[in-house]
Amino acid sequence: MIPRRTVAGVARVEGFGLFTDAAARVEIQPAEAGSGIVIRRGPAHAVATIERLTTRPAHPAFASMNARCTGVDLSDGSPAFTIEHILSALAGLGITDALLALEGPEVPIIDGSALPFIHAIERVGTRHLPAGAHLPALDGPTVVGDPNGVRVEIHPAQALSMHFHLEYGPGSPIPRQSAHWDGSPVHYREHIAPARTYCLLHEAEAMRQLGLFARLTPSDFVVFGPSGPIDNTLRWNDEPARHKLLDLIGDLALAGLPFPAMRVEAFGSGHALHHQAARALRAVAGRAGTV
Repeated sequence: MIPRRTVAGVARVEGFGLFTDAAARVEIQPAEAGSGIVIRRGPAHAVATIERLTTRPAHPAFASMNARCTGVDLSDGSPAFTIEHILSALAGLGITDALLALEGPEVPIIDGSALPFIHAIERVGTRHLPAGAHLPALDGPTVVGDPNGVRVEIHPAQALSMHFHLEYGPGSPIPRQSAHWDGSPVHYREHIAPARTYCLLHEAEAMRQLGLFARLTPSDFVVFGPSGPIDNTLRWNDEPARHKLLDLIGDLALAGLPFPAMRVEAFGSGHALHHQAARALRAVAGRAGTV
C-alpha cells in the first residue's frame, strides 16, 4: 500500500502566465482521499487526468504545432493551461489529493521551475490521509514514439524511477546530457524541482515576434545563445535535462497518482509524446487494477 497525502493548509502562489501574460494565482488546498488532483476556476472544475487533456493551444501561434504546455478542459469547456510544473511538484512530493483553485487562464510560471510550488507547500506542510492505494506491478513494458528515436519507455520495476536523456545534436549549445529521479520527495526537491524551463535564442526571438514572453528577459528566463546561457547562470550543467524530467513527471501525473512501481526512460521527448505516454500508462495501470 502506498499512502495518500494532501497539503495540511492552503498554499498560495501568484504571478503571471507564460503564454497568455495574464495575471495568475493558484491556491493548493487540502482534499479528501481519492479526490485526485482537482483544478477549479470559479464554478468550473475537473480532475487533472489524461481524459481531460485539452486540444486547444495556449496561444493562437501554436495552433499547428505540437503541444507547448499541458492543459485540461474544465467542466464549462474552458481550458486551464501550463499545469505541468505544479503537477510535477505534487507528484514529486507524493501528494495524491489536492484542490488547485486557479485564477487566470494559466498556472503562474514564476521562475519556470517547480521550486516556488515546493516552497509554498513546505510553508503549510503535508499530511497523510486515512486511505492508501494498492499498486500491483505493471503487466509489461510500453513504448510510445519511435522505438529507435524520440520515445518514452515504461518498464515494470521494483521501485519508481524516471530518467530523461537529452541530445540536440552536433553544434548545439546544449550538450548531450541525462537526468534521473529516484522516486523520493527529497531527491525531487533538491535535484529536480529547481530546474528551470529554457529555450534556444532563435526560439525566443520567434516567440517575441509573436508577442510572447513580454515580461521576461534572458536574466530571468534561461535562453541559450551560441555560446551558452545569455545573461544567466545554470543551476547545474545538466539543468535542461533536469527540467525536461520535471516536465515528464508532471505530464505523466495525468495518468493518476500515486505512480506505480516503474522505470521510465525518455529520449528527447516533449509534451505531446508525454501525453501519449500518460494515456498508455493509464491504460496499462487500469488493466493491472491500479486506477
